[in-house]
Amino acid sequence: MTPALLCWALVACGPAQAPANLAEVIAEIHIHGNVATPDAEVLKIAGVAKGDPFRETTLEDVRKRLKASGKFDTIEVRKLYASIEDPSQVALVLIVNEGAVRIDMPDEEGGQPRIVRKRGLHNFMFLPILDAEDGYGLTYGARVAFVGIARGANRLSSPLTWGGLKRAGLEFEHTFAAGPVSRIEVGSAIQRRRNPAYEIDDDRTRLWARVERARGPVRLGATLGWQDVTFAETDDRLKTFGADVAYDTRLDPVLPRNAVYGLVSWERVAGAASQPIDRLKLDGRGYLGLIGQSVLVVRALREDAGSPQPLYLRSLLGGWSNLRGFEAGAFTGDTLVSGSIELRVPLNSPLQIARIGVNAFADYGTAYEKGMRLADQAFHRGYGGGGWITITALRFGLGVAHGVGSGTRFTFAGGLTF
Repeated sequence: MTPALLCWALVACGPAQAPANLAEVIAEIHIHGNVATPDAEVLKIAGVAKGDPFRETTLEDVRKRLKASGKFDTIEVRKLYASIEDPSQVALVLIVNEGAVRIDMPDEEGGQPRIVRKRGLHNFMFLPILDAEDGYGLTYGARVAFVGIARGANRLSSPLTWGGLKRAGLEFEHTFAAGPVSRIEVGSAIQRRRNPAYEIDDDRTRLWARVERARGPVRLGATLGWQDVTFAETDDRLKTFGADVAYDTRLDPVLPRNAVYGLVSWERVAGAASQPIDRLKLDGRGYLGLIGQSVLVVRALREDAGSPQPLYLRSLLGGWSNLRGFEAGAFTGDTLVSGSIELRVPLNSPLQIARIGVNAFADYGTAYEKGMRLADQAFHRGYGGGGWITITALRFGLGVAHGVGSGTRFTFAGGLTF
């Protein structure tokens, strides 16, 4: 097996992290995507070499140096493991994108080649949108984008979807190589989605702006927004402000292993009631590698509001996202508490493009009105199993779940991820 294939195999299998007292060292460096910039120059800009110690800030430091050079439109810096026997040996993978380039050869002998960056239609991108979930139906469409405006690390895009979520929008985002802000985003959209709990269309016109700061596995964010909501006979105009912090060590969000994810978000909504409503969300997930490729997944979720909410803001319990075995939106409330435990078992090699596997799960949860106590609530339980498949960016899961007191039903979710 070549060193590159060995690296990808180790990522897919999710090797254990090196012990805390074992210093990690960069044993290999792989460079991909460069056309006009030689490997040696990329390495010089990155400022790393074989034998250097791997520190907690290495990935971010290398990314910043490459970005500051101005030679690349997009940059990814990944950490892999170079050895099964010695987890202190790290492989660094640099994936760079110089944009659309053309190399013109000189007419006269001894002349230097000239690099020409192509602009215009070459900066347009097209990405399909496909998403499906039990209770919400199939959403399909596309996102068209113009990237690298004025050679910046930015993107102007327009998502257009139909089906479960009907949406048309315009979004602009820009990423920064250095400074206190890593990413900014502004956007607008008009959308319609049917609320599965009340079987009523939720129509919204939205404007928002968001800033993010990312460093290693930590991401800080703040969002300011405005919404015009039409729901049955209700027509509200909302002003929102929120802040969030996330901690994510997942190398592969689709099939993570030996990783954790945590999110704390707070949002203040003004305009839906006489007083502003404070909303809090706590979401924690753990992924523990067991025998072979099997992974045990544990999740805990709490959504809460400081005062009673209008129907279109209430938390929904049921369906694929938090309580399989019950219909999506089977229960609603100002407060939602749920948890799940799941065993995922891949059935084929991590080196194959298509990954298939089976899973078994148990979910529980409750939703209730503001002012009631959690101790007084009855928890609903669902359990079952199913299978899943991932083919590069396409993922899909199908399960059979039994909801205690509700019966047995099929449940599904999937789509394209980029």
